[in-house]
Amino acid sequence: MPLPVPANETERLAALQALDIVDSAPETAYDEITELAAQICGCSVSYISFIDDDRRWLKARYGLPAEVTDAPRESAVCSTTICGTELLVVHDLRRDPRFENSPMVTLEPPCRFYCGMPLITDEGYALGTLCVMDFEPRQLTFEQTESLRRLSHQVLAQLELRRKLIECGRAIRELEQARLEAAAEKARAEELLRNVLPAPVADELKRNGRVLPKYTRSATILFADIQGFTLLAERTEPARLISLLDSYFSALDEIGVRYGLEKVKTMGDAYMAVAGVLSPDRRHSIDVCLAALEMRTQFKARSEGIGEHSVQLRIGIHTGPVISGVVGSRRMTFDIWGDAVNTARLMETFGVAGRINVSETVAGHVHGLFELESRGPIEAKHERAHEMFFLNGLRKEYSRNSDGHLPNDHFLAEYNRLGGSRLAAAR
Repeated sequence: MPLPVPANETERLAALQALDIVDSAPETAYDEITELAAQICGCSVSYISFIDDDRRWLKARYGLPAEVTDAPRESAVCSTTICGTELLVVHDLRRDPRFENSPMVTLEPPCRFYCGMPLITDEGYALGTLCVMDFEPRQLTFEQTESLRRLSHQVLAQLELRRKLIECGRAIRELEQARLEAAAEKARAEELLRNVLPAPVADELKRNGRVLPKYTRSATILFADIQGFTLLAERTEPARLISLLDSYFSALDEIGVRYGLEKVKTMGDAYMAVAGVLSPDRRHSIDVCLAALEMRTQFKARSEGIGEHSVQLRIGIHTGPVISGVVGSRRMTFDIWGDAVNTARLMETFGVAGRINVSETVAGHVHGLFELESRGPIEAKHERAHEMFFLNGLRKEYSRNSDGHLPNDHFLAEYNRLGGSRLAAAR
């Protein structure tokens, strides 16, 4: 006889696979149901089976050896049971033409009695059976068959619980994945925010949703300008020009970070940074001078290394009070304002390519540690005269090298005595 197959076989198999129950470990709840079924019906054997595409697999068994787990689907009586919706009762398998040649009948001792209830889900899929069997023909009472029906409902309840647990597990995994993605997105957003704004400013913005303006009594501002850039731009391919600017400014950024400077912005080929606004360190004038010396040295070496000898860095530095804050709502930027900013810009404007020009205020703060060259009073347009100084390098007794831009241990001792901490940590 051809193998009976439910009309909704494809969907039935999909529903069975979704439960992931075939080949699962034994569970007490199923074992107890099979034992109750055998005891209530007075049968020697009981089992719960699931019908896969090619086999009958036993989830639980009573009265059968533990090694009996599956059988070919075509030889299982349960393959017929799942094609119906009611109890399949076969009083004597040997006398039923559908099963008289079944391997079950040829066993020793042979199975003679079979009663199976299809396990049909609310969606109408017969996934398996709850069965009782015996080795002699027999009859079941109405109460016994009704009890078998009710026990099948308990099996289906266990399957429904399993389905819900699977769905909960899937939902938990999806939520965890969403949480991880949200956390990663938050981390990316915070990293972007920290790249756009200084870390303390970004933290304040996250905490309060806004950044309050801050007045700083003493900060040191650095302006740098690339001399020869206009000519370079006229004879350089655009992509290479941007690459050069990125290389130059990235180097200035790295140096600034080491000395506690915060980049404020770039304007074309001009670069602006400040120290002392976000950190309480009182030695910001010294830090900025050290950074400027290293910037000049690295910029020269980088330019000569690529054959751009005519490109030089001009730097101006001034110390004074500033107001800092964040402007904009869509593209926020950190900025500083005040007369000290204008003076620092003047120091750069009236400087000389390849040199560092500092104000009288900066010179007063750092003259004991650095070699300064007085330029005398220089009158700026529409401004009073400013005393300006070239910062040539560290004093010889404080320098580790001949060009005077690297501090030695003697300098560090003096720096620490004056209250500095950043250089010692950097070493």
